[in-house]
Amino acid sequence: MKRRNLLTSLGLAAITAALVGCGQSEQSQQTSSTESAAPDIQKPLEWKLVTSWPKNFPGLGTAPERFAESVNKMSNGRLTIKVYGGGELVPPLEVFDAVSSGTADMGHSGAYYWKGKDPATQFFTAVPFGLNAQEISSWIHYGGGQALWDEVYKPFNIKPMAGGNSGVQMAGWFNKEINSLDDLKGLKMRIPGMGGEVLKRLGGVPVNIPGGELFTALQTGAIDATEWVGPYNDLAFGFYKAASYYYYPGWHEPGSMMEFTINLDAWNKLPEDLQAIVKTAARATNQDMIDEYTARNNAALQQLINEHGVKVKRLPDDVLKELKKVADEITQEVATSSDIAGRVYESFDKFREQSKAYHDISEVAFYEARSLK
Repeated sequence: MKRRNLLTSLGLAAITAALVGCGQSEQSQQTSSTESAAPDIQKPLEWKLVTSWPKNFPGLGTAPERFAESVNKMSNGRLTIKVYGGGELVPPLEVFDAVSSGTADMGHSGAYYWKGKDPATQFFTAVPFGLNAQEISSWIHYGGGQALWDEVYKPFNIKPMAGGNSGVQMAGWFNKEINSLDDLKGLKMRIPGMGGEVLKRLGGVPVNIPGGELFTALQTGAIDATEWVGPYNDLAFGFYKAASYYYYPGWHEPGSMMEFTINLDAWNKLPEDLQAIVKTAARATNQDMIDEYTARNNAALQQLINEHGVKVKRLPDDVLKELKKVADEITQEVATSSDIAGRVYESFDKFREQSKAYHDISEVAFYEARSLK
């Protein structure tokens, strides 16, 4: 009887040991499996972000720097982003290709530079007489614009996001007065996107060169005029030294939205929390830029006028009317260039008409009332 109990006890001990060993083995295998997968999630990631702007250029260049700093802090160093100015890693106007191919993980630029890739891209920066900063941001985030933007960029392996807005721009710097449409004929002007097509249709010569080359081109006479952004950036570039006349309003870019572009392969490898951090930082950057430009443009305009004697002039109404007529024609042509361009335009135009109807009795009506004497 004692012998039987002893054998039973030994058997139970052996079974228990075997089960414990088996459990430890399975746990060991699970731990090993987890550890082998961990580096893809836990190992700090380093991304390259290329831009179309001079390094740390006010507004446009500092925005991606602030974005990178925010991502680094919010992720506690799990995702760090190094920002390269235009020309440091890739030429300023090759940002799209660099992100598409994976040469860079991210980019910061303007979508209308890529109209050669797909004409529909132009709707996501600025359309002449189109949406202002408030409206285009609302269209992207609450009016269906983001889904269409994703669709346009997906074939190029890119995920786009709003990355800032400079607000209503100035019409530009000119070395002669613009009194009629005849003054636009033969005018060599740096003006990208649909605005450049409008100028071309009216007999001008649009030129698309990077921002860092504009002052020299204007000073040497390689171009007769240039638009850039507004008083804040134009003062920084010193355009007042190269041209006498500063025209408004910025009919060609009523609310120029910048973009963050992300390589889709890199984006899809991010865990959900890091994707959320990138989205949040981009959204904050988008708002921060328009805040900065609104504040800085106010002070810079006064400096240009009072310290540098800049002549600020309004484009004549008959010139603006013809610019709008031609702009509408070109916008319609872009809309018929492809199925996706047509659907983007339909969404864009519907939002513009709704915004106009409301803003006529809100924003516009308030500005008029505020100016009453």
